[in-house]
Amino acid sequence: MHVLSVVSTKGGVGKTTVSANLGGLLADAGLRVLLLDLDSQPTLSSYYALSQKAIAGAHELIALKLTTPAQIISRTVIAGLDLIISNDAQGQLRTLLLHAPDGRLRLRNLLDDFRPRYDLLLIDTQGARSVLVEMAILACDIALSPITPEMLAARELRRGTLRLFSDLESFRHLGITPPPLRLLLNQVNSIRVDTRMIIRDLRETFAGATNISVLETIVPDRVAYLNAASLGLPVHRIETRRSRERRSPPALETMQALAIELFPEWREAISTVNRCADVQ
Repeated sequence: MHVLSVVSTKGGVGKTTVSANLGGLLADAGLRVLLLDLDSQPTLSSYYALSQKAIAGAHELIALKLTTPAQIISRTVIAGLDLIISNDAQGQLRTLLLHAPDGRLRLRNLLDDFRPRYDLLLIDTQGARSVLVEMAILACDIALSPITPEMLAARELRRGTLRLFSDLESFRHLGITPPPLRLLLNQVNSIRVDTRMIIRDLRETFAGATNISVLETIVPDRVAYLNAASLGLPVHRIETRRSRERRSPPALETMQALAIELFPEWREAISTVNRCADVQ
């Protein structure tokens, strides 16, 4: 089972949108995907309608170490896509984990209970630094950080997300290596000159980095992503063709490219997701 955490210390960069759509695409590719919503604002938990809602969720998983599937795993209407809902509206988990001996490693220590059932665990996190975000990073194989091409977001990346990863280097003495960080340019309007400059600067900055890289895939600023969220559908199902008015690829091609770049071993399955995934 692969584990991917979507993280950023800045809110509003599209973490939940990326999580929901990436999970939906991989489920349509025939993979078994489990979403884990660790944001106290449970946007991911309400993105897809549920065909079966569990009585518990992320609070019980983390606070009580409850891993019984029937009790904590809800099923979405997307075949192959399950969800552990966020139910920590009061933010109690942050306090609990700060005082627990295994706080930042708790989720990592629970993963074996899910490995036989899923190909991918995809974790959505809150847009701020917290012990929950640190726990999600230390539990994953790959960390994905969406970044919008604007100056404030670029500054917050350096001051927030990159500093967080630097601080987690101390876990190497426990034999735990922080995961590679993949930066995803998101909500990109390629027409703007400043956008192109920021993208170029980001690529040049991390060109020689060993554990940080900027993905080749770029997610454009398209209304299709808002429409998909309103409909509760993966965006690749509603935008399958390139528009005559736009040069950027349709959402189907964009999400396939992102999924293949992150998980090249699933290329063949991902490539089979096509127009047959349109809404029936």
